[in-house]
Amino acid sequence: MPERDKLKSFGAYQKALELFDHVVADLEPLLKSPALYRLISQQYASADSVASNMEEGYGRESQRDFAHFLVISRGSAQETAGRYQRLKHWLPADVIAKRVALCGETIGILSASIKTLRSDG
Repeated sequence: MPERDKLKSFGAYQKALELFDHVVADLEPLLKSPALYRLISQQYASADSVASNMEEGYGRESQRDFAHFLVISRGSAQETAGRYQRLKHWLPADVIAKRVALCGETIGILSASIKTLRSDG
């Protein structure tokens, strides 16, 4: 399997891409409110950071480096979940619950992967 395909098959990466797509769709209707621009921009950035840090870390030369970027990715997933909870004023409760759960699933996979990489390294 080519190296890039290995990343694409990583469950946390798949969930991170799904999360980003949801963020874009969920927040698009809120773009009509200038008062929310910064909050929306930050949510786009943190959701993007979940996947992009996996991509950057995967391209590194060692398991230790990859684990470090997975830690950053995990932090971004936590940030995204927290911001979804603060978006309760504008988004339906069921959407928030689903997105926070998706973040939690991603965090769980990342945590297990970090533990494995650190014990193997």
